[in-house]
Amino acid sequence: MAKKKSTTAKGKSYGAESIQLLQNIDHVRARPGMYIGGVNKEGLHHIVWEILDNSVDEVINGHASQIKVTLEADRRGITISDDGRGIPVDKHPELKVPAVVAVFTQLGAGGKFDGESYKHSGGLHGVGAAVANALAERLEVRVKRDGKLHEVIFNRGVQEGRMSRRGKVRGTGTEVFLRPDPEMFGQKATLDPDVLRGRIEAKSYLHKGLKITFTDESTGKSEVFHHADGIAEYLDKLIAVRGKAAVHKGRFYLERSEEPKLEVALAWTEATESLVASYVNGVPTPDGGTHEKGLRNALGKAIRAYIDAHKLAPKGVSIALEDIREGLIALLSTYVLEPQFQSQTKNRLNNPEVATQVEGAIAPVLEQWLHENRSIGDAIVARIVLAARARAASRAAANSVSRKNAGQVSKIGLPGKLADCANNNPAKCELFIVEGDSAGGSAKMGRNRNTQAILPLRGKVLNAAQASVARVMKNEELGNIVKALGCGIGKDFNIEGLRYHRVILLMDADSDGHHIATLLLTFFYKYMPELIRKGHVYLAQPPLFRVDVGKETHWAADDAHLQRILAGIKRGKPEIQRFKGLGEMMPKTLRDTTLDPKKRQLIRVGIEDELATDRVIHDLMGKDASMRYQFIMERAADADELDI
Repeated sequence: MAKKKSTTAKGKSYGAESIQLLQNIDHVRARPGMYIGGVNKEGLHHIVWEILDNSVDEVINGHASQIKVTLEADRRGITISDDGRGIPVDKHPELKVPAVVAVFTQLGAGGKFDGESYKHSGGLHGVGAAVANALAERLEVRVKRDGKLHEVIFNRGVQEGRMSRRGKVRGTGTEVFLRPDPEMFGQKATLDPDVLRGRIEAKSYLHKGLKITFTDESTGKSEVFHHADGIAEYLDKLIAVRGKAAVHKGRFYLERSEEPKLEVALAWTEATESLVASYVNGVPTPDGGTHEKGLRNALGKAIRAYIDAHKLAPKGVSIALEDIREGLIALLSTYVLEPQFQSQTKNRLNNPEVATQVEGAIAPVLEQWLHENRSIGDAIVARIVLAARARAASRAAANSVSRKNAGQVSKIGLPGKLADCANNNPAKCELFIVEGDSAGGSAKMGRNRNTQAILPLRGKVLNAAQASVARVMKNEELGNIVKALGCGIGKDFNIEGLRYHRVILLMDADSDGHHIATLLLTFFYKYMPELIRKGHVYLAQPPLFRVDVGKETHWAADDAHLQRILAGIKRGKPEIQRFKGLGEMMPKTLRDTTLDPKKRQLIRVGIEDELATDRVIHDLMGKDASMRYQFIMERAADADELDI
């Protein structure tokens, strides 16, 4: 029997010639998500972090003390320079090109593999600089080394001409200019100065003595970040920003110079939520990892030992780790010789041995500190016992409700306004939280009843940043959201109970709609943060304008989008309709523009920087009105027009 060649769906033969070999720059540009997570806002800034982390690595290892970051006026280009040793410029013995060229063009080319040039390093895979170069429209490297200035230029990862020498200079260091490629990140992609500032500020706290100057040429402002007391100073700032006082006067602080080298600062506050920010070799690890596990174990071990030693165990209630962590603010910075991250984005540390090392380093010192400061130790235990009793009371109340509802159909407890979907598979179900009964009516008629549920809201909801769990649950609108989602809130939150894997906020495309969306995001962030961390929360993008030109119809999301559409119309007179609200839309229009998964656009809500997000939420939504006033005054010049 003759053998047949296998064919693809389109009939082409599938043989050896079908296997493509993409190397270095080409592979990065073909599959950017593999290296930076995606070509979204996070990915855009990630290539900047790769360059910044290289400069910070020079600081970590004692070769530099100053870094300068300059954001161009159009916010599309950025320059990062340091006073370190300068990337080597001599010819690589195997690649036969200058070492600096190899670093920026070859995946796996770097000086951080042998542990000699860099003892501790945030950039360890040898791909960061090359990835940034591959995804940059233009990248320029200037190296001061051996008394000379060397320059090499790249366009979309490809070297432009040869490396040149620009004369004699003093000192050493590296300067990199980077302009992300709009072909990869979109024509409108710009770097966010607030995101840059937040990361830079964190770096300055993490590395004592480091001075980072950040200049934003779009505003003409320049700031110098320099914190001699490191994360101990950062801890005090976080407590002040969050607006919840510490329950004790002293702060626990430990700096360890021997391996594993680490720095930790922590305190307990009156807040009901906790905040643990961790770093490995200066790189933030928002998804935690084994170093955070070591810290959690150390807390449990030290606190329980202190309680047992002084016979402070409460009667009638057991203390769990979640009680110990309630109200905790902790900063943990560890340095690992051979870190194993979960991916190139370095969001989570996986080294199994680090958990034991961190626990062993922190637990005995923390326990001793508690014994030596009895008033502080007793205040912390009192805070923990209070949390344990509150948890026990909450569980008892929940069990009571469960017993009353035993045997009833699960949907009986759902809010009356909820138009639920027929499908029972959460992975296929979506919940649209809609502004207003009128818009809710249109959404109910335009939805897919099998997979899309609609929950209308009435007016603006409670500001959860200033509210307790009890007050939240008494609020009808927020209470209905909690019931509909089915996963609980606060300490009772369980992601396994989530009834819809997409929670979509559908608000009017005006200032009131934006305000309501902000209030809801604040609620999710404070009481259901895992919904955001796991990628379940989305913002719908309903149109603000309808533009009819002859038989063609265009939809514009905002004024800027409208102007681009009008600029592209060459013939005919456009008829423009501005929607005052979602309630004005016919169900079919709402379906075709906003509800239909094949036609709509959604924005997934994420947390790029936990500390920066926490600071913004507390500044703009907290009780301290002066922070909001300061925010408004600083940005008043940027407001072209107010929608009031």
